[in-house]
Amino acid sequence: MPAPSQNAALNSVSSSSATKKDGFMQSSLETWLKDDWTPSVEKDKDIRKKYMKEEKGTRVSKSDTIESSTESSTTTTAQETTYVEDTDRNFTLQEYVDKTGAYIKAHEGEHKASNVKKLNSMPVIGE
Repeated sequence: MPAPSQNAALNSVSSSSATKKDGFMQSSLETWLKDDWTPSVEKDKDIRKKYMKEEKGTRVSKSDTIESSTESSTTTTAQETTYVEDTDRNFTLQEYVDKTGAYIKAHEGEHKASNVKKLNSMPVIGE
């Protein structure tokens, strides 16, 4: 937020107390980060081990009922662990590279639908 001005005419035109709304590109980027990037990256085991930590107190037991061939049901207990971003460390460029690699690995076939090969095959643009 800009510093308040002592100029009354300037304050009448551009008040410093006006709320700023995010633009379309910013809101679409934040939506993509929340809905696509973060879940894709957090599924990768290497990223979890290297850049995330296990959230304390989040172990939840689930009971699953399994039907056996004798028609009796048994209950097993599975542990679910939640991982969160480790904020006690500094961000490095290698972290971004690793997370980008994990995202690309999670979305392997999507590059085939792009127009990169078509553009490169054009005589003026491509090779």
